[in-house]
Amino acid sequence: MEEMRKEIDVGDWHSNLAHDEWTPLPVSGTRASARYKHAAVVVDEKLYIVGGSRNGRYLSDVQVFDLRSLTWSTLKLKTESSSAENIQEDDGSSLREAFPAVSDHRMIKWGNKLLLIGGHSKKSSDNMSGQPYSAFLLIECCFKFAYFCFDSFLTVRFIDLETHLCGVVDASGNVPVSRGGHSITLVGSRLFVFGGEDKNRRLLNDLHVLDLETMTWDVVETTQTRPVPRFDHTAATHSDRYLVIFGGCSHSIFYSDLHILDLQTMEWSQPHVQGDVVTPRAGHAGITIDENWYIVGGGDNSTGCLETLVLNMSKLVWSTSTNVEARHPLASEGLSVCSASVFGENILVAFGGYNGKYNNDIFVMRLKARESSHPKIFKSPAAAAAAASVTAAYAIAKSDKSDYPPPANPTLNGIGTSIPESDIRNRIDAIKEEKRTLESSVAETQVENVKLREKIDEVNSSHTELSQELQSVQGQLISERSRCFKLEAQIAELQKALESGQSIEAEVEMLRRQKSASDEGEDGTTVQRQGSGGGVWGLFGR
Repeated sequence: MEEMRKEIDVGDWHSNLAHDEWTPLPVSGTRASARYKHAAVVVDEKLYIVGGSRNGRYLSDVQVFDLRSLTWSTLKLKTESSSAENIQEDDGSSLREAFPAVSDHRMIKWGNKLLLIGGHSKKSSDNMSGQPYSAFLLIECCFKFAYFCFDSFLTVRFIDLETHLCGVVDASGNVPVSRGGHSITLVGSRLFVFGGEDKNRRLLNDLHVLDLETMTWDVVETTQTRPVPRFDHTAATHSDRYLVIFGGCSHSIFYSDLHILDLQTMEWSQPHVQGDVVTPRAGHAGITIDENWYIVGGGDNSTGCLETLVLNMSKLVWSTSTNVEARHPLASEGLSVCSASVFGENILVAFGGYNGKYNNDIFVMRLKARESSHPKIFKSPAAAAAAASVTAAYAIAKSDKSDYPPPANPTLNGIGTSIPESDIRNRIDAIKEEKRTLESSVAETQVENVKLREKIDEVNSSHTELSQELQSVQGQLISERSRCFKLEAQIAELQKALESGQSIEAEVEMLRRQKSASDEGEDGTTVQRQGSGGGVWGLFGR
């Protein structure tokens, strides 16, 4: 990695980048501290990193990486206040540091501000929580002793990029409960928030929307089967109409499923996806470029994910863009990835994460130009026949000019042979009859198409029910496996106790035999003593 950094010219580093390969960037000066579960966004060729956690400590700093000069700097945030702890600026204004330490939050750019949604924070006295969830058993114990300081409701904070002031946005409406590990997706001026984990570690799968123009929250009512509750998933939007959810985890299960919400009908679906096999993961990062959704990193508590995935959201096809080696910083949980336009070229920028150690390297990937595709339309045979019939009818109707008088000297194929007017009329009548026949066929085909759509809806409904049943059976299977493990352990203990009991029983039987033999020996001795005693008393009796 150091050799690769030396080969990159800081002044013209973008020109030597290979397509679809991650490359570490050299950094001048002091680096930002390593972390994971931070928030990141690129604005004007600068990467903003806010918060995160490291070694159980939550961070409140804002670090800025200049993608042209390749240097880090710290952004000092302040807020107006009348507190005695204020710092007096040169102009006499009263400002002080005011941003809280936060982790597992989400961030977007809106206007000249950065908006931070939700996240976890904790008391400074805690020194056990906030560890990477890749040590899951340790986290289970740590959460019994950690006391998180959550707001009761989801907090929206802002950072003004011009004045560097920060604060809390006043929002009204049906404000959702506080959470971390959720996803946010911007569609126009609406910000959709899905899932996450609340302050009691309860997993969520609710959907809320924040109107950024009025700063009003509302609950989104949806139909069909929602994704199961989860956190540390990713979300994206396609064509400003579809909300796409991928991956994430519960407290024991990691997911690789894909769910789509139609924002016009508010119906959930779980479509059939083609392409490369995708392994379950959580804590990954995602960013969309046109119709392609890039997924980087993540893990399943035991291994990190080495591949950078690309989902073509029009065709719903997974592919692998590139791979990294095991233990690579990009095979991490809690990293971030952003898109940036630097020197007029689109690149991906990744930072941070945890894969056994905390990372603070900057990686970039030059994107290969991809052909723009269109949504794939699947037609049934009936629909294809209807389309052909409509095309033929349109061609006939176009040739029929509503009984226009024929030319005075019609010709055939330009030869100049005259055609009787009666023959032309007969041909026109025949064409009209054929047109009526085709229109009738189109109508019949449309009826058949409606029936096929009804059957497709039934199949989709059955598929949804079967998917629900499958999830239920999988849950039962996991429970039964756990119970089987416990029973096997109990059986092993009972077998050991049984073997021990058999050994004890053999020892008891041996002791019984020894006692019986001992008793027989004592009886013979007694008889002899009694016989001898009788003779002596008889002698004295004489």
